[in-house]
Amino acid sequence: MHKMWNAYPELKVDLSMVLNLIESHIRVRDKTVESTIKELIHSGGKLLRPAYSLLCAQIGPTREKEKAIAVAAALESLHMATLVHDDVIDQSDTRHGLKTIQTKHGNNFAIYSGDYLFCVCFTLLSRYATSLAHLEFNSRSMEKILSGELDQLNSRFQTNVSVKNYLSRISGKTARLFAVSCYSGAIESEASHYEAMRAWNMGHYIGMAFQIMDDILDFNSNLKTLGKPIMADIRQGIYTLPLIYCIQENREAFLPLLNKKDQLTDEDMVVIKDLITEYQGIEKAQKLAERYTQKAIEEIKKLPDGAYKETLFELTSNLLQRTA
Repeated sequence: MHKMWNAYPELKVDLSMVLNLIESHIRVRDKTVESTIKELIHSGGKLLRPAYSLLCAQIGPTREKEKAIAVAAALESLHMATLVHDDVIDQSDTRHGLKTIQTKHGNNFAIYSGDYLFCVCFTLLSRYATSLAHLEFNSRSMEKILSGELDQLNSRFQTNVSVKNYLSRISGKTARLFAVSCYSGAIESEASHYEAMRAWNMGHYIGMAFQIMDDILDFNSNLKTLGKPIMADIRQGIYTLPLIYCIQENREAFLPLLNKKDQLTDEDMVVIKDLITEYQGIEKAQKLAERYTQKAIEEIKKLPDGAYKETLFELTSNLLQRTA
């Protein structure tokens, strides 16, 4: 498990239970697929979404550990499924510094593995979710998540992408699942509608900040810490916030380079990175991430008092400081 959870021993135990519950639902006749999915489960992901779900399960008056663990496991299964499919679409070689499923076994194995994890998600929700309405809510949210992924696919190599387009894309692609995670935890604890919507808003803001920081790291991290090639997004035609800000400053400087699309050379990438430094794209993106984080913290302040709130404050503030 990721070392960040060493500071939260009780939460670390619960997250171990989440992973074990997911693994217990992996029963595939093809043992290559089964072992591949189990490797993914224990590949060292941050488990932020189930962690937020577990913390928000302490908002309301009801404490049902088994149900909270199951809902968190369902959400992490959904997250892992989208990652597997993302890697197929992006043809990514690595994730968390390890070879992706399609790199090791091919696209067919990867797609099946992702589909199986979707099934695990809804199996868990059907057994443990409080109501059919909650299941419908989660299925609608999955539609939004997949729509965000499709928006990203359709926007590849488009140089006219705006900040508004980008924020709409990451709202579906990333922020939605953070919001659902926080909301689901709150609902299962029988929090009031008002409190559950606070949790939803908090999760949305956290997800927006998280994705912006993830996109910043694509420019200023390294392969060892990030676990994937640097500036991979630009090579794939995915133009994120630091670049979008800079294109708005001087479109003419970037177009001759970006018009090369997937033919960019290493020298071109150096020029693009220098231009992003010149026009302060990373600094501008960082400021927006900070604003979203502050919005999340304001929502946390309004939640009912409890020990969980201090952990929410710490986790949310630390997301701005992460290097991987």
